[in-house]
Amino acid sequence: MEPSAHPQPAPGVRRRARDLGIVIGRAATGPFNAITDVPGVRVGHTTVRRQPDVHSGVTAVVPDTVGPRTPLPAGVFTGNGYGKLIGTTQLTELGTLETPVLLTSTLSAFRVADALVGWMLQQPGCEEVQSLNPVVGECNDGLLSDIRARPVHEEHVRAALDEASGGPVPEGCVGAGTGTVALGFKAGIGTSSRTVVLGGRRCTAGVLVQANFGGTLRVLDRTVTPRSTGIDADGPTPAEETGSCMIVVATDAPLDARQLTRVARRAVFALARTGAAYSHGSGDYAVAFGTRPGTGAPAADAELGPLFEAVLDGVEEAVLNSLLAATTTTGFKGRTAPALPADRLLAALTAPESPRAR
Repeated sequence: MEPSAHPQPAPGVRRRARDLGIVIGRAATGPFNAITDVPGVRVGHTTVRRQPDVHSGVTAVVPDTVGPRTPLPAGVFTGNGYGKLIGTTQLTELGTLETPVLLTSTLSAFRVADALVGWMLQQPGCEEVQSLNPVVGECNDGLLSDIRARPVHEEHVRAALDEASGGPVPEGCVGAGTGTVALGFKAGIGTSSRTVVLGGRRCTAGVLVQANFGGTLRVLDRTVTPRSTGIDADGPTPAEETGSCMIVVATDAPLDARQLTRVARRAVFALARTGAAYSHGSGDYAVAFGTRPGTGAPAADAELGPLFEAVLDGVEEAVLNSLLAATTTTGFKGRTAPALPADRLLAALTAPESPRAR
């Protein structure tokens, strides 16, 4: 294995949506346009590759203060439950998050959960803890990676957690997104953020996606397919049962668990904007957490509209960033997933639509 913690993409190779002039929604982004714009939220990746057959990894979203003694308010929403999101029942029942949220490959999820428990028990304040609820999501990266090898191990999990940092978040073929494919193109990790005014206070909502779902890409209400961008459309695609999208939403808005569940619901709804098929075999989930527990009364429900819109826009942009940051990957059994070419995407967005493009 060749693990690397929090690797940086080669400069100038890939551009994000806004670098191309593709702006989604009206709200401003945070300084990094990433989930780390929410104060106290860090992200770590460990990428696990063994050419040509293994393209996998783990991504950690780490709130600074989270723990079984200091849980954060949280909600979860299942768009389609064909997945292995570990920790959902307690998250739903209690509305609290006790650990970082980790993302990985389907068959590695259980090893990752065990490693997360071991890491948590060693954290300050957890010396007497006898029960905690690890939250681990997954996508099936078996199209490009030997998923049965279960290549993600404890050392990879600990590296992602220990190296988690604020600031810009590497996207595309990194961490849990190393082997994922979405909407006909190579995908991966994507992130975005928005700032809105809620009850007279400026708040930030940040999202991170692990994109691996089927459908036909839509960008600014235009259909974009491999064929419309000049790419061979006859290559392999994931079977229905290997789809999924994991979404993590963080916010410093004063929300309770019920309201965060409403936020999570909008995050899954946002996938429809990108062209998601929500197929039988796609596990589409969102976990939303707040970073301001016990800071007074939650915001009024009637004031949440701008925050809902911010999450919808952020998820749409994060999915697009996951595609634009990814690079063409050839993996298990010689299968190749093509990257979304930025120049051809821009050409497709300005060309007249035709039935063939659809």
